[in-house]
Amino acid sequence: MDSIKRTKIKDLLKTEPGIEVLAKGWVRTKRGNKQVKFIAVNDGSTIHNIQVVAPAEKFDEELIKRITTGSSLAVKGQLVPSPGSGQAVEIQADEIEVYGDCDPMRYPLQKKDTSLEYLRTIAHLRPRTNTFGAVLRIRHAMAFAIHKFFNDKGFVYLNTPLITESDAEGAGDMFEVTTLNLDNVPKHNGKVDYSKDFFGKRTSLTVSGQLEGELGATGVGEIYTFGPTFRAENSNTPRHLAEFWMIEPEMAFYDISDNMALAEEFVKYLVKYALENCMDDLLFLNEKYDDGLIERMRSVIEVDFARVTYTEAVDILLKAQAEGQTFEFPVAWGVDFQSEHERFLVEKHFGKPVILTDFPKDIKAFYMKQNDDGKTVRGMDVLFPKIGEIIGGSEREASLEKLENRIDELHMSRKNLEWYIDTRRFGTVPHSGFGLGFERLLLFVTGMANIRDVIPFPRTPKNADF
Repeated sequence: MDSIKRTKIKDLLKTEPGIEVLAKGWVRTKRGNKQVKFIAVNDGSTIHNIQVVAPAEKFDEELIKRITTGSSLAVKGQLVPSPGSGQAVEIQADEIEVYGDCDPMRYPLQKKDTSLEYLRTIAHLRPRTNTFGAVLRIRHAMAFAIHKFFNDKGFVYLNTPLITESDAEGAGDMFEVTTLNLDNVPKHNGKVDYSKDFFGKRTSLTVSGQLEGELGATGVGEIYTFGPTFRAENSNTPRHLAEFWMIEPEMAFYDISDNMALAEEFVKYLVKYALENCMDDLLFLNEKYDDGLIERMRSVIEVDFARVTYTEAVDILLKAQAEGQTFEFPVAWGVDFQSEHERFLVEKHFGKPVILTDFPKDIKAFYMKQNDDGKTVRGMDVLFPKIGEIIGGSEREASLEKLENRIDELHMSRKNLEWYIDTRRFGTVPHSGFGLGFERLLLFVTGMANIRDVIPFPRTPKNADF
């Protein structure tokens, strides 16, 4: 059968009929009568199946019985015009080989719709569904587009460490990395003796590659990181994961305006790339899960993002509240915005994406550049419809004196930050950066409602299966 080369179904569906072809894939459905069977086969290369027509006189009855939903096949035959609607071509089978049987009584993915909640419990099989095939292909396309965007702009891809002693966010919610025997932890003066650990100090999985990214930017100019990050927050929400992917560019000689311009260009590029390269999958998701998906994506790339300060946004929210808008969480200057506030600004007030700037310094990280008013910092959040914050960033504090004073104000330990402070001691420059949560982006471009459904194997509290 392998005397001819296999063609992926994605390519077969665009091929002119009249040639002999070899297709391989998994059976989605089988129907027909005693004379002929119609078998829908999918190999994961596209949302669409190819129809295989198997006349009864050509195939042994026992072979046909083995062809069940979930089984895997190789099919050799003639590619011919399809008389049915929905596809231009189909395969008139001459040979069929069953690679792998699938017990229909035990196989959990049958033709009927299966809930997304249930599919999370069988995440090892859900890539075979139309939904997760579409999501994973879009995830791949977005990852490729991210690398292409930065490569074409001359950025350097920097691999920052996953194991670190620094807490970039100052949040403290980190997963510890240790080889100590947890049944007999060594102690010194009543505390864990980390000198006996593998690295000789306390280490954790990273919450961000930003600080190390700044080191790269102050050497090679413009860098980006793209890798997994980890947060040990006990958050069981549709927007939080314990393990997720982040894209974090850092740019020397960029001020906050340059940073905002890059962030807007970046997300527009990604959304446009999805529209131009993933339309079959987007149409499926638009029809099945979110009938406003494609329209919303197009609306984002066609407008200039609104730019508004935190203080102006507070005034807008307070005015809305006075006019009858209700919020679950109170609005006041100095309070961090919740998702409901962000979405009100985007979806109701401005009707387009918003870039918020100039936040109170007390609700933002130590490394953000302080404004002259002494109260605010040059932070930047990009807010999207349905999602809320999709990007967070800032101009970084370039002044050695101000950075050291801020670290002292927050009573942070200087012990493991001297290497970071050195970038301000030796040839400091204005520089900026931001972080884009990859899965937050994927929520926007797939229309999925739960972040657990845009990553192959979600890691959440009490859940680390597979």
